[in-house]
Amino acid sequence: MEIRAFAPADTETVVALWEECGLTRPWNDPRRDIERKLQVQPELFLVGTDRVETADGGVQEAVVATAMAGHEGHRGWLYYVAVAPALRGGGRARALVAEVERLLTEAGCPKLQLMVRSGNDDALAAWSALGYERQDVVVLGKRLIED
Repeated sequence: MEIRAFAPADTETVVALWEECGLTRPWNDPRRDIERKLQVQPELFLVGTDRVETADGGVQEAVVATAMAGHEGHRGWLYYVAVAPALRGGGRARALVAEVERLLTEAGCPKLQLMVRSGNDDALAAWSALGYERQDVVVLGKRLIED
């Protein structure tokens, strides 16, 4: 898998991947999330691509994984980590997360956090395997702009 920065032409493929992975919610427009991310630290929105065979026997690049990150200097956040379900277990998420960690470390960001929805035990186990630990916090939120 090759890792590169997201390009606007990736939008529909990325949204379809997020939908396939169950990451989208009715109250969050993923296209608006992408538009917003492209305004702030777009270099921290990564995609993983594989070369895949097309129906006519050719080969093309396909987006198979994503990771969106950001930081304000004190802590970084990681969102939209997705790997195509058929390709899970091959180290793609590990590679993307390692690249995000590298980029944030180079930027001087001392800590990286992420949120996992309650009941998603598979995700909790996967993050634990990558060295992430549960934090004793309650996440609060307030919608400022309705999608």
